[in-house]
Amino acid sequence: MKKISIVTPCYNEEPNVRELYRQVKAQFELLKDRYTYEHIFIDNASTDHTVAVLKEIAAEDKNVKIIVNAMNFGHIRSPFYGLCQASGDAAMLMVADLQDPPELIPQFLQQWEEGRQVVIGVKNKSEENPIMYGLRTSFYKMIKAISETRQVENFTGFGLYDKSFIHLLRSIDDPYPYMRGLVAEYGGDLGEVFYTQPKRLHGKTHNNFYTLYDMAMLGFVNHSKVPLRMASFIGFACGAMSFLVAIIYFLYKLFYWDSFQVGQAPLVIGLFFFASVQLFFLGIVGEYVGSILTQVRRRPLVIEKERVNF
Repeated sequence: MKKISIVTPCYNEEPNVRELYRQVKAQFELLKDRYTYEHIFIDNASTDHTVAVLKEIAAEDKNVKIIVNAMNFGHIRSPFYGLCQASGDAAMLMVADLQDPPELIPQFLQQWEEGRQVVIGVKNKSEENPIMYGLRTSFYKMIKAISETRQVENFTGFGLYDKSFIHLLRSIDDPYPYMRGLVAEYGGDLGEVFYTQPKRLHGKTHNNFYTLYDMAMLGFVNHSKVPLRMASFIGFACGAMSFLVAIIYFLYKLFYWDSFQVGQAPLVIGLFFFASVQLFFLGIVGEYVGSILTQVRRRPLVIEKERVNF
């Protein structure tokens, strides 16, 4: 019998983890003639009773395994590290808030059995806030347009990965990996399962503006040099425009020496415009420099506090 690993990163998901566990277990009860499974919860130093609830579940069911991080290592590193701890013939990454529906597990397994090494979940609809869904969709389209490698729209990481692909992920020495990009770039002939993303079952999302911005910039920095090259193009265009305006002003002043006044407004507007362009691209360069700094530090993805049932 083949073994499937379900990997669930969680942070302050006390109201959701037990229901997720129950739904995943129910799916594998239907598949028990063909598969065994383990459910790995990797907790990112929750401040509520998530770990206590998980330990209660793990005491009753040895299929449930827990990794407790020593501190909060963020939404990038912790899920990737958890996926690398999977011991199954295939592993599925599934969030704790039930926005990745467990009832889709048989569809992922079917495509995997047909020979797909990677099967990803693509949300073609969502019951979340339509404004947020629209912003996310716009981001996916933008990064797909400028990326130097393949990108998949509306893919969040929810998917099934063969153990050969997990082995590949373990070999990638990246202290801050962009999982979605790695899957799209190295996943080969991807299988796809389309679904409607439901609302969170309980509580509010822990994603804020900073975490979303962090994910977006990580995607740009890892897969495109377009933002850097835009600085050169825009700098050249602004320089040419400034030179043209200078010639026009000079000729206008020659012909209308006594009546033409340059005025303060063009100077102030021009000053603030060029200052903003410089600061914007200084920030872009800073993102790339920060990414290099993260790489050269070679810090571990996660430091564990404890393990249960391993």
